[in-house]
Amino acid sequence: MALAGNANVGKSALFNQLTGLNQRVGNWPGKTVEKAEGTLYFRGRRIDVLDLPGTYSLSAYSQEELVAREYIAVEKPDVVIDVVDASALERNLYLTIQLIELEAPLVVCLNQVDFAAKRGIRIDHNALSELLGVPVVPTVAISGKGITELLEIAISVAEGKVKPKMAPFRYREDVEKRIEELREAIEAKVGRELDYPPRWLAIKLLERDPQVEELIASSPGGREVLELAKKLADELEALHGAPSPVVIASERYAIASLIARSVSTFVRRPRLTLEEKLDAVMCHRVLGYLVLGLTALGMFSLIFVLGGFFSGLLEEAFDIYVVPWLAGLLGPRLPAWAVDIICDGFLGGIVGGIAIVLPYLLPLYILIAILEDSGYMPRAACLMDPIMHKMGLHGKAFIPLILGFGCNVPACVGCRVMETDRERTTAGLVSIFVPCSARTVIIMGLVGRYVGLWAALSLYMIDLALLFAIGRGAYRMLPGEAVGLIMEMPPYRRPMLKSIALKTWARVRSFALIALPIIVVSSMALQALDALGLVWPVVMAMAPLTSGWLLLPPEAGFPLIFGFLRKELVLTLLLEVAGGDPAELMSAGQMYVFSFVSMVYIPCVATAAALVREFGWKKALLMSFVSIAIAFFIGGLLARLLSSLGLL
Repeated sequence: MALAGNANVGKSALFNQLTGLNQRVGNWPGKTVEKAEGTLYFRGRRIDVLDLPGTYSLSAYSQEELVAREYIAVEKPDVVIDVVDASALERNLYLTIQLIELEAPLVVCLNQVDFAAKRGIRIDHNALSELLGVPVVPTVAISGKGITELLEIAISVAEGKVKPKMAPFRYREDVEKRIEELREAIEAKVGRELDYPPRWLAIKLLERDPQVEELIASSPGGREVLELAKKLADELEALHGAPSPVVIASERYAIASLIARSVSTFVRRPRLTLEEKLDAVMCHRVLGYLVLGLTALGMFSLIFVLGGFFSGLLEEAFDIYVVPWLAGLLGPRLPAWAVDIICDGFLGGIVGGIAIVLPYLLPLYILIAILEDSGYMPRAACLMDPIMHKMGLHGKAFIPLILGFGCNVPACVGCRVMETDRERTTAGLVSIFVPCSARTVIIMGLVGRYVGLWAALSLYMIDLALLFAIGRGAYRMLPGEAVGLIMEMPPYRRPMLKSIALKTWARVRSFALIALPIIVVSSMALQALDALGLVWPVVMAMAPLTSGWLLLPPEAGFPLIFGFLRKELVLTLLLEVAGGDPAELMSAGQMYVFSFVSMVYIPCVATAAALVREFGWKKALLMSFVSIAIAFFIGGLLARLLSSLGLL
């Protein structure tokens, strides 16, 4: 079974009801789009369920749309369940019409009928089934109502016991004439060996879909078909005075509107609902920002304060009890360097991973699940949209960037809410420059303590300017078109504990299984270099950079190297090489430059692992290189400026 549908229609709630804990979350091959799969057993059958990305159409405007249509057409699931929001039927039917055009074995899940009833909307699902030619089952996925009936119908369709009577909807005569002419040409010139139905291909060619044009061009006789498609699309545009994709979209919406009106009944007069009253506050240009600020402050406090508190407890427990015990156990049996690699490298890497996954990611995912399920996330994104556009992003990037102040790992992971690869890459690049809690320790513990509070705050101001500059630079340099923020405002809902728990568990497990091994291996590699006496040669090799360019003492290279493992190590190792007093090793200006470089270059190995997971090796390496280059380049300029002012 493949679950399709718009965003915020309850598709995830249905997926969780069907699969429970039997879920696997990853990414589609070659894509940053999340892939959720699960298994259920129903009346002697084992059913694999795939939750397709939420999408409003099957066009080629986003990765989500391409993933959904390619899976349905190429992989050919036994049955597609189209999850439709009963309270927004007309808009949802736009996708349903396209699924029918794609000739998918379809069952419509008319979800959230309880919410539609509260708004005075009654839908005759039998009449809707007749008009669409496919089975329609009313459900309330969040509570499990109607799920059994839905499964029974879906199995009957998959096994051929119930055959949908759907037929492609007919457009207006001038549009239909050109669709048919193009369909006949596709059947004659290209044949039926393609995975997609000829009529669907004809419609997509009239919409000037670039992926379909590329598909046809690679087929024998495809060039003639493309020439005909361009001619017919030009004719449509001349007749209607609008681009051909708009003409086709208007036809679909006209059909969707006609169907929705004929099956819907409004049983009471509209009045100002509680939801509309809440929106008047939440989306207000003054009060909305106040609510958003309090919400962000609450999240910030939980992730920052509680995360740091529990992280400290976990590390202290390992340092006091586990590490000494293991060192005592292995000490008599292994050489000292092997004990260091095992205790400080292997076990230290596990401690670092757990200290990130549990204290920071766990509350993050819980809070994100609550914000998603409650319906507040889209409202916050829309409020911040005008400000985020100044950085070359749109409002959805606001949440990941705010979370970056607690930890850059969840900030990188949170960038997947962006629609396109261009937007995700920009947000991911900007997010690694947000000073996380570990970098705050360096800034406050070194500059704030030994130089002054205002000097420490000035580092944050420089970093904020960098965020805007990097965001604008990526906006101009990355290929692709800018995407505006067009979002649905879902209804407010009471978050369900089961749904939150399932989402949190799936996300934490997925990250831990991929990131933790990278953290442990990197930790062991660095510890092995130290045990073999190879770190100081590397430090001296870095002297032209640290002493020559950054005007820092050579010893500063040691904490900078190990800072890649955990940023907190930067301050700890600096105190060690300085004999406990950084003022004995560095001047105030050198502390300032050292803190700036530590603040800007790639945060830590856990963030690097998150970048690899979300963006792939090539982009992760490029982002890391950009952050290191900016840190050392501007750090050197800053050192010379302070030196010329007599402050270094």
